[in-house]
Amino acid sequence: MEERLQKLLSAAGVCSRRAAESYILEGRVKVNGLTAQLGMKADSARDEITVDGTPLPRNEKRVWLMLNKPRGYVTTLSDEKGRKTAAELVAGCGVRVWPVGRLDLDSEGLLLFTNDGEGTNYLLHPGHEVEKEYHVTVEGDIEAALPILRGPMELDGEPLAPAGVELLPGGNKLSVTIHQGKNRQVRRMCAAAGLTVKRLRRVREGSLGLGGLPPGKWRQLTEREVRDLLS
Repeated sequence: MEERLQKLLSAAGVCSRRAAESYILEGRVKVNGLTAQLGMKADSARDEITVDGTPLPRNEKRVWLMLNKPRGYVTTLSDEKGRKTAAELVAGCGVRVWPVGRLDLDSEGLLLFTNDGEGTNYLLHPGHEVEKEYHVTVEGDIEAALPILRGPMELDGEPLAPAGVELLPGGNKLSVTIHQGKNRQVRRMCAAAGLTVKRLRRVREGSLGLGGLPPGKWRQLTEREVRDLLS
């Protein structure tokens, strides 16, 4: 089926649709050896599409995985420092996938992997405001911190969208729900409120919950879960 080149490049994980327009205008995209023009359509199953001379991967089945990332793993496909990567934990899935967003070395919980470039762009686009919920074990004066965490906050000189913050049973654990993706945002918010984070787990992204998936294990999402996640 023919589709616009911008959509094909995005779906293959090469770049966003907007960036694909620039690639085409710069003459970096070719279809069957001919320089592509803006507005051109192609069939990725039939046509040879190249970007900077590299062929676009042929259409393959869309795969979405959910990993319960343990502490001590970096969210990269490879690491120059030789640290363990979350990608190693899903290497047996049978296709090339990449992480959607990240969890830092000391954080754990729900981490998505996929080979769906367009879906990746959707989830990471700030305009879609996909919620992420974290369970955070903290030390400090929680009663004093709650109004700060729930009120207007700034990071890097920019205002943050209001977070949903609730005290969970146990007295030292919070549920923090955000829909932005600033670097180490929840940890920095807690620090600004006078709290020290002892443990941080992502338990939900959009409509998808971590459930009882054991640490270090992954499972494939169902078609319905993917549809709900991207709607």
